[in-house]
Amino acid sequence: MSSRLRGFDSSVGEKIVIGATGLALFLYLIIHITANLTVFGGAAFFNGSADLLERIPILPVIEIGLLLIFLIHIYKTVTMFIGNQRARPVGYAKKKNAGRTSRKTFASSTMIFTGLWLLLFLIVHVKAFRYGPQYEYEGMKDFYRLEMENLSNPFMVAFYVLSMLVVGSHLWHGASSSLQSLGVDHPQWTPRILIAGKVLAVAIAGGFIVIAIWAYLVATQVLL
Repeated sequence: MSSRLRGFDSSVGEKIVIGATGLALFLYLIIHITANLTVFGGAAFFNGSADLLERIPILPVIEIGLLLIFLIHIYKTVTMFIGNQRARPVGYAKKKNAGRTSRKTFASSTMIFTGLWLLLFLIVHVKAFRYGPQYEYEGMKDFYRLEMENLSNPFMVAFYVLSMLVVGSHLWHGASSSLQSLGVDHPQWTPRILIAGKVLAVAIAGGFIVIAIWAYLVATQVLL
């Protein structure tokens, strides 16, 4: 293994990889929620927007790239977590508050667990929407009906709402820490980045929750 590749196995290297892949996934979620908000425009608008994306020639390459980024992010996070646990095999006798200046929060302390939950969510999500029933709408795939059909189930909606709360918690810390892992740290801009990351985390999670609840409420009318 070359010295450059070995550098990514160091603790600093792992943080850089986790930060870079996390930032890429965060940017993808911004695009994803923006595209999904078109569902409020109705079946024709939503399906037309989805059809435009489906016709992008390199879409399969993009999807494979996103999958690899997600798997690398999960793998590196888990291996770093295990490494940290092995380095401190005996837990603290008593945990104390780190103080006001500490950036340690509930969100940062549960990153590994929320990340694994999101892995489960991704499997369910892809199975339901990517490999679900195929419907046609005016010569296009009817993604609108598929979304309404999936979210007409109250248990699925509850799972989505809970998962989006997990997404919000994960992004609350991850969006800002990814930039810090990449060395973005400035006395003036870092606080702004932290706030912007939290605002976007709430907006992304909140947007998906609103879509899920709204779809459940109108699904009965659409599926008649």
